[in-house]
Amino acid sequence: MSEAEEFLKEKFGVNESFDFGTMHTHLYEFPVLLVYINGLVDGLVLTELLTNVQENEWETDVDENRVMEHYFPYYSITQYDSKEKWLVALLSGQVTFILENGSVYTIDVRSYPGRQPEEPDNEKVVRGSRDGFTENIIQNTALIRRRIRDTDLRFELHQISTIGQTDIAISYIKNIANEDNLKQIRDRINQIRHDGFTMTDKALEEWLFKQGFHPLPFVRFTERPDIAAAHLLEGHILMIVDTSPSVIIVPTTLFHHLQHAEEYRQAPAIGTIVRWLRFSGVLLSLFLLPFWYLMAKHPEYLPKFLDFLGPKEFGHIPLLLQILIADVGIEFLRLAAIHTPSPLSTAMGIIAAIVIGQMAVDVGLFIPEVILYTALTAIFTFAIPSYELSISTKIFRTFILLSTAILGVNGFFISLVCLLWYVGSVKPLNVPYLWPVFPFFPKAFLRILIRFPMPTNAQRPFITRAYVRKRS
Repeated sequence: MSEAEEFLKEKFGVNESFDFGTMHTHLYEFPVLLVYINGLVDGLVLTELLTNVQENEWETDVDENRVMEHYFPYYSITQYDSKEKWLVALLSGQVTFILENGSVYTIDVRSYPGRQPEEPDNEKVVRGSRDGFTENIIQNTALIRRRIRDTDLRFELHQISTIGQTDIAISYIKNIANEDNLKQIRDRINQIRHDGFTMTDKALEEWLFKQGFHPLPFVRFTERPDIAAAHLLEGHILMIVDTSPSVIIVPTTLFHHLQHAEEYRQAPAIGTIVRWLRFSGVLLSLFLLPFWYLMAKHPEYLPKFLDFLGPKEFGHIPLLLQILIADVGIEFLRLAAIHTPSPLSTAMGIIAAIVIGQMAVDVGLFIPEVILYTALTAIFTFAIPSYELSISTKIFRTFILLSTAILGVNGFFISLVCLLWYVGSVKPLNVPYLWPVFPFFPKAFLRILIRFPMPTNAQRPFITRAYVRKRS
């Protein structure tokens, strides 16, 4: 015990960290050294446990290790024979009992600071559950376990980074999830060499899938337990990172980022209509502004009954520059809304939309059509359920717009071909990003277009390579 005390002083210093605590006490009649990190433990539970064992008299002739293993009144007790593993457990919030003979035991009475499960802001539904993932990995696994009560549901715990020692749980359903995908993820996790993952799930995505400067999201993020559980049943794999309220879903395609829980909370016909509206919103957010610019610069291609689409006047500033300034201005407004306190964000939006927009037209900075089509494009972009994909769409739209401005009609179609080639060439986790369009799977593509009734959804997606395709 004295050697352990000296070891702890060497590691944590003497009175250098106010939240690191040690206390000499006794377990029944055996002296122990209690070690804990204040703020990560449930003090009331620990005090009650210690009070109970100190009030009772111990008369049985049993050694101290057996007392800790078999008679201590708590369910979660672990013995350690490695200093490194024990220190990680201690820094994770577990309380340590160091016995007189040097044996080390921990009990799990962690109580992490954080919020309770609540509906995520970016994945709201009209009908459905109102709980959401939190920054606590234990709570997040419990929210999934509550929805899938199966012994084959697995949560593999890994610890990555040399200093941060971040907890990561790989979740899957055994005998359904593909073992090759699991092995690939495990191997890449074991190859990570970094000091800390403070950016949690986003940092993990970049390390595992070598995202580099690709603008497309390679994984799907969700904060809803029902969506996570639904993907597990389809054969997908989840990665849960401690301190992050988002869960990573792999493998995914472009169309996974366009799904929303609201489609499955309504009748199949309504869900299908909502899905079509969302798909059309994505296409319009990508092509509306470049196509209008093309028609404005080449009005000879416009039919006579669409003459009203073209601008009546171009103003003193070139039309392309007006569009770029307006598009960037909307991005500044979005950033301002994020950084503005909630009680003031509504007033800020009204000022930006009415005052600034109208004054910009009055002074001649923009023509009215630029304000109109830029605003419509922004609305269509906000209809994309995946925030990461909406940002990517803005980048691709700018690329198409600049190509059209430089090369005219040829540039518009060349940029479309380049964009289609690029998106089709991306294969995170060896899954084509445009599946089931490229390569073409007719039945799977039909399920993308139509939200079939749930009793007919009897097949797991081909891309998960699940061992059992039929759902029953």
